[in-house]
Amino acid sequence: MTLIFKICPQTLWRDAETKRVFEGAPVDRQDGYIHFSTQDQMRETAAKHFAGQNDLVLVAVDDGALGDALRYEPSRGGDLFPHLYGHLPISAVSWVRPLPLGPDGRHAFPDLAP
Repeated sequence: MTLIFKICPQTLWRDAETKRVFEGAPVDRQDGYIHFSTQDQMRETAAKHFAGQNDLVLVAVDDGALGDALRYEPSRGGDLFPHLYGHLPISAVSWVRPLPLGPDGRHAFPDLAP
């Protein structure tokens, strides 16, 4: 199992948990796929797209549970980023943890162990 990660506003994620499916954030719906990051990419993603934002969660997803709808495609700097062409079923989520801002103003990432 390889985990991929979604950074998401807590309120948007709680709504997805209620519906049992995550249909994407506004940027995901605009782009036509749900953006994810690998473990090596998530800190840069947080700094670039979520700087200064509080009340976020880090969602860990088993990429093997997403089937052919998940594609690794070139993006920032030519790196391959996971993109989900479809909705994310909550059943594919391994865990969800808070992603608070640390004293230095950067996000304080949780332990990634299951």
